[in-house]
Amino acid sequence: MAQPTDPSAIPDALKNFDSLPDSANVRQPVVQALIGCSSATVWRMVKRGTLPAPRKLSLNVTAWNVGDLRKALAA
Repeated sequence: MAQPTDPSAIPDALKNFDSLPDSANVRQPVVQALIGCSSATVWRMVKRGTLPAPRKLSLNVTAWNVGDLRKALAA
């Protein structure tokens, strides 16, 4: 039986995804939760073109544009 998710463990960006502006960026855990898949699957979907490629914001920060994600999820 699946364990209930602790509400404090859900990132704010995921809780408020619908209210984020299209210019906002979200990190990989939010993308994984939106799609309901693993990290490896996210990167396979990027490679296939099913998901938009993320943007490198700094040396250790990669994020997806919310507007691009919404378009991909709507398709």
